[in-house]
Amino acid sequence: MSNFTHVYFDGLGIDFELPSVAFTVFGYQIHWYGMIIAFGFALAVLYGGRKAYKWKMSLDGMTDVLLWGTLFGIICARLYYVAFEWDYYSVHLSEIPAIWNGGLAIYGGIIGALIGAAIGCKTGKINFLNLLDLGALGLLIGQGIGRWGNFFNQEAFGTNTDTALFRMWSPKIHDTLEMSAATLAQKGVTVDPN
Repeated sequence: MSNFTHVYFDGLGIDFELPSVAFTVFGYQIHWYGMIIAFGFALAVLYGGRKAYKWKMSLDGMTDVLLWGTLFGIICARLYYVAFEWDYYSVHLSEIPAIWNGGLAIYGGIIGALIGAAIGCKTGKINFLNLLDLGALGLLIGQGIGRWGNFFNQEAFGTNTDTALFRMWSPKIHDTLEMSAATLAQKGVTVDPN
């Protein structure tokens, strides 16, 4: 698998090689996707900590929320992904815990984070409804930044357009559209991989 993909922005007249790997440490590749998700998460946590202070929420209690929410968020993100890819994982049970190979679903992550946050609120003596108010913008911050990881992975894109200045194309997008063209056509969506 190549660590680069060529990306074209026809409307802007630019193209470049996009790396998927940010750097390597002790033989392990650290991908841009993970770095961007971690950065979005860190900013959301910093925002939550700052606002918790202003709302006079206990930082010790917020630490409980952070730990429980993160733990449950990761576990449920994986379980949600595995549930929707069960045809594969039912015959590859040993790969279920291998989150380092990819496969976390944001919907499961949010559900798990809410469950974990509820537990953290109970142990940290924080009002759960106040936490939801506080956490809503933190979620948007994390998601707004984290979705840029999809750009580095060349995934989660829309259908064809010829009107957008920022219209993008890459070989990976081509291959994905080509593989899913029949499925999309059954749903009434026509795509041109080229």
